[in-house]
Amino acid sequence: MHALILAGTTEARALATALTATGMRVTTSLAGRVREPKPLPGDLRTGGFGGPDGLARWMREHHVTALLDATHPFATRISENAAEAARRTGIQLIALRRPGWTPVPGDRWHSVRTLDEAAALLPGLGRRVFLTTGRLGLRAFVPQGEAHDLWFLIRSVEEPDPPTPQACQVLLDRGPFTIDGERALLREHRIDVLVTKDSGGPATAAKLTAARELGLPVVVVRRPDPPAGIRTAPDVDTVLALLSPAAADTYP
Repeated sequence: MHALILAGTTEARALATALTATGMRVTTSLAGRVREPKPLPGDLRTGGFGGPDGLARWMREHHVTALLDATHPFATRISENAAEAARRTGIQLIALRRPGWTPVPGDRWHSVRTLDEAAALLPGLGRRVFLTTGRLGLRAFVPQGEAHDLWFLIRSVEEPDPPTPQACQVLLDRGPFTIDGERALLREHRIDVLVTKDSGGPATAAKLTAARELGLPVVVVRRPDPPAGIRTAPDVDTVLALLSPAAADTYP
């Protein structure tokens, strides 16, 4: 068997480790957005495939028998390409999607569909914003018409792509984060409101607890649904259980 993992999450690394330990051939594909990725077990490729056509062709040429989508929950384009390539080739596809976050008593969450909707809410919630939505899509928080007096603390693993809000400070950091650290950060920068995507998982969830303790509102961008008809799994163990031995015979 040859598994192709479309990576972008910590679960992808754990999945590559678990599969290589079984003796399976594993190729992990990174989109190339992280300039210095950590080493991974098995084979590594970087860069796009050229849409579903290119992905299907690559899988055929390299005799892939299982396609595992372990990308970020908001990486909709690659997930759609994976679904289409799997449909064309008949190769087994499993999407690894860790469960999203859910509010608990004391949370002051505002659920939105998009970054634009999140930006529209901010003037009514606070002036100093902790923005943890990643380095892409920050254009939504740049005033297009009437100026606002918002200030942003932008946390990102790597330098954000322009344009970014004029009144901002960029903090380059990578999780996991602690509740004590997040609480101190919110206090140090006098944050009024937190903005986050519903990425799920424990690595960056501490900010939600810290915001709850400090009584801060949180704007949560809901995650998109995976492509219709795709088998999903919440964790690595479930993926391993779902990987059928018959996958070795699905190569057309």
